[in-house]
Amino acid sequence: MGTIVISGTVVLVILGFGNHTWWLVAVALLFVYMQYGRGGASASSSGGSSGGGSGAVPGSYRAYRDRRDKQARWDRRYQRERPLESRRQARERKG
Repeated sequence: MGTIVISGTVVLVILGFGNHTWWLVAVALLFVYMQYGRGGASASSSGGSSGGGSGAVPGSYRAYRDRRDKQARWDRRYQRERPLESRRQARERKG
């Protein structure tokens, strides 16, 4: 992914010699990639190393834990708002 962004930026800079708007597009592309495209790098660098080992492991575990907690909240909300349906689904799972 990074290679595509770098090569795209180079092409936009080359096009920018004729039209300076392309330079702004290249800067915007790099900004968006640095903010959103690197996924785990920003999460592991801001989280610190409380887990000891690799820096990526706590970030990925934290993301997993957040997803798990969010899913649990949705499940509890579903059970609270639709008690009959959740009981029916529980019966189907058991037998």
